[in-house]
Formats: sequence, structure tokens, C-alpha cells
Amino acid sequence: MTLPTAAGGAFRRGMRAFVPLIPGVVPFSMVAGIAAVQAGFTPLQSIAFSLIGYAGSAQLIAAQMFTGHSPTPLIVLATLIVNLRFAMYSASLLPIFGGVPLVRRWPLAYALTDQSYALTVGRPGTEGDPVRYYAGASALMWVTWQAGTAAGALLGARIPASWPLEFAVPLSFIALLMPVLRARPQVTAALVSAAAAVAAHGLPFRLNLILGAVCGIAVGAAVQRRAGRRV
Repeated sequence: MTLPTAAGGAFRRGMRAFVPLIPGVVPFSMVAGIAAVQAGFTPLQSIAFSLIGYAGSAQLIAAQMFTGHSPTPLIVLATLIVNLRFAMYSASLLPIFGGVPLVRRWPLAYALTDQSYALTVGRPGTEGDPVRYYAGASALMWVTWQAGTAAGALLGARIPASWPLEFAVPLSFIALLMPVLRARPQVTAALVSAAAAVAAHGLPFRLNLILGAVCGIAVGAAVQRRAGRRV
């Protein structure tokens, strides 16, 4: 079954938009696969873990906590806290997906990542089908991530320790952030989020990330309201 021309075009445009992010996602996903094996999973279990718990940062944190023999409820709680940002992403995307049937929204929600979200909210203003645009970006992201995780799980022991794969994790997020910093409220929100997250680095369970996000959103919204009153 083929997509209609317009729908297929939006899907392909979403895939093309994701292509420049592949060099950052591949090493990030390989690190996730390696971390799972180092935590004691078999390569097959590591691949299954990535398929079921498809969330990059949460996969890394869960693997680290497995290595430290943390209680399962604590691992689940930590990953839920780290993934709270997706609740904000989902609320932001609701105007786009509001008319999509629930049965179709479930797989779209499963595919939500930082990358697919950033590409969707930063899509060209002329894009007439944001749902399929998101689906195209998400599909290529999913394939890239699962392939990289499998490569890390299967080849991790053979990858030279001198390869700084971990460095790709922050780089991949910086690549997402820079193109969307177009206005003063966005820049202010990014700076405040970064400052708050760094200042609260000592908080457990990566709570500094949640604190940074909340502070950035609050200050960015305040700056935007103030700018609106001046217009």
C-alpha cells in the first residue's frame, strides 16, 4: 500500500529533515547498547530492552542503575522522572494530533523523541501535513536508533576504548537546540535552563534536568508575555 502523493511527500520530507541528525544519533545509540551489555544483559536482551524501553537517556540511566544493583522500583521511578519532559512535548503537540484517531496516536506517541519533537515544532511554515512529517522523522529516528543500539550491543567489546562515543550524547542535543533559538524568549529559556540544571547538578535521579526545564519554561514564558505587552 502506497501513500497518496501529498501524504507520501510529507513523510519523505520528515525523513529528509532527520538525515543531518544521523551522525549524532548513531554513536549515542551505540553507547546505549554498550551500556546495556555492560550492565549484564545479553546482546539479545539489550536489543529487546531498546525496543521496549525506547528512550535514550532513560536507557542509559536504567543500565547504570542495573549495574549498581539498584532496586527495580527505584529504576522505574528514575526513568519516569527523566522522561517527564515527554509530557511537556505531548502537550505541545496536542494541537497537531488532536484530530488523529486514538488507535493511530499510540504508535505516534511511542515514537516520540527529542529529535522528532524538535524537527516537528521547527518544521517549515509551509508544511501542510505535520502529522506525516512527524511520522517520517520518527520512523527514520527509530530505525537509526535500533540499528545503532544493536551494533553497540553486538560489537561493543570490539569498539576501541579511545573512541569518544559518549561525547556524541551532548552534541546530538546541541545540534537539536541551536536551530530553534530564534527569538529572545527562546534564548532566555535555554540559558536559564542550562544554568539551573548545572547549579542543581547534585540532585539525585537527574532531578536537575526537570528543575532546569521548569525554570527555563517559566522564565521564557514571562519574557514572552512581557514582549507581548510591549507590542
